[in-house]
Amino acid sequence: MTRIYALLAAAVLATLLIALWVMGFAKGANDGDIFAQCRGSATGATIGGAFELVDENGKTVTDKDVINQPSLLYFGYTFCPDVCPLDNARNAEAIEILEERGKIVQPVFISIDPKRDTPEVLRDFTDNLHPRMYGLTGSPEQVAAASRAYRTYFKAHEPEEGDEEFYLVDHSTQSYLVLPEYGFVEFFKRGDTPEAMADRIQCFVDAAK
Repeated sequence: MTRIYALLAAAVLATLLIALWVMGFAKGANDGDIFAQCRGSATGATIGGAFELVDENGKTVTDKDVINQPSLLYFGYTFCPDVCPLDNARNAEAIEILEERGKIVQPVFISIDPKRDTPEVLRDFTDNLHPRMYGLTGSPEQVAAASRAYRTYFKAHEPEEGDEEFYLVDHSTQSYLVLPEYGFVEFFKRGDTPEAMADRIQCFVDAAK
């Protein structure tokens, strides 16, 4: 009987030690991460990086020109029948909530359909969604490079017969929070509400000060 108690005690002690080790490891993983309390998603992938695109005024810009303040990026296209307008309206609402709290975040719309999304088309689209929304397009090569940097996906369908301008584009729908001094810090999914996004974005912006 004594031996059974000893084995049970050893098992309990081993379990406790393992639990303490795991807790210490998790704490160590968060040490030095000023955004640990803000994160709602996790990814081991490297996201974000340099890009060169054309803005809605026809000017060639780089990521340094665009992300000079906290920015919320979305990759989509203006001919999108439902997803892009809904997602970006949601993003605009989150931006408005933040503005009411005294936090300025720039909404950015990056087109993955440069064939149809000229700077003029983009400007009309972004102006209708939010006065500070910034539209970006570019050559197919420039757009593809920006998409690769943020690990987004897009693929255009074949145009309908007799109408080369009518086609849909499959694409990923995450929104990316990027901070000037830190780069990409968080992404948001379609199911995130404006209020939840605003709360998490504010956490990141406050922690970055």
